[in-house]
Amino acid sequence: MSIDILSQITHLFVAWLLAPVLLLLIAAVALAIWEAGIGLGERWWTLPRLQRVGSAEAVAALGRRRIERADLLARVGPMLGLMGTLIPLGPGLAALGRGELEVLAEAVTVAFDTTVMGLLIGIVGFILARLRRRWYDQALDILEMNDRAVT
Repeated sequence: MSIDILSQITHLFVAWLLAPVLLLLIAAVALAIWEAGIGLGERWWTLPRLQRVGSAEAVAALGRRRIERADLLARVGPMLGLMGTLIPLGPGLAALGRGELEVLAEAVTVAFDTTVMGLLIGIVGFILARLRRRWYDQALDILEMNDRAVT
């Protein structure tokens, strides 16, 4: 196979990736909003109730799962945003070489939009993971103090 054929196949594959990346970014924004809502409920209702009636093992297991989800958002969101930035810039720069400024403008708009979405997802995931770590550590400390007071 020649380099030209491989280059064309690569270009087609990367161009095909833009739609799934955009869909994943939209889904990840929705998931970040969902997780933020769960985090509020967790902080004000779930954790206080678990501190009264839960076991340390159950709280630790729940905390691990929820922190992992927030960490996943914090890592994957910016990666998807970067993919959404780079994918349209190739054709946009090629259009600039042909003098098609409208195509370049559209590509740059998509690039900036996906960057912002990816960063938003990352910020929400990062803040939520940090808060959850603190909340679950505090809950586990309280449960351990309660266990020591009982024994």
